Amino acid sequence: MKKTYHGSCHCGAVRFAAEIDLTAPSLRCNCSYCLKVRCWASQVPPTAFHLLAGEADLNAYRFGAGRERHYFCRHCGVRPFGHGDSARSGPFIGISVNCLDDASVAELAQVPITFIDGRHDEWDTPPQETRHL
Repeated sequence: MKKTYHGSCHCGAVRFAAEIDLTAPSLRCNCSYCLKVRCWASQVPPTAFHLLAGEADLNAYRFGAGRERHYFCRHCGVRPFGHGDSARSGPFIGISVNCLDDASVAELAQVPITFIDGRHDEWDTPPQETRHL
């Protein structure tokens, strides 16, 4: 069930609201970037995302094909969300689940996780090992 959640970076300069279904699978990827930042994302369509504050406080990082923009707060370094356009799912906003301020611990503990083998560009296949993700 979709619900509006609010989230932020650590220092609070960047704040957002998003309609998210936390009963839908979230994503954990093993690509070189996601592995280093321990990405845990819930994807939503761009229409379900609203940046409330901090646009000028954001910097973006791109790598590889550059299809995704990984945003981070230039003050505290936290990555609250990213933007991408996937051939599989179209345009999306990837919300950092751990940046949701009003999701309860019980809600977060129940979020299903789909593991993705981004390291080998096998986007529909989980990696052989996931315990470190």
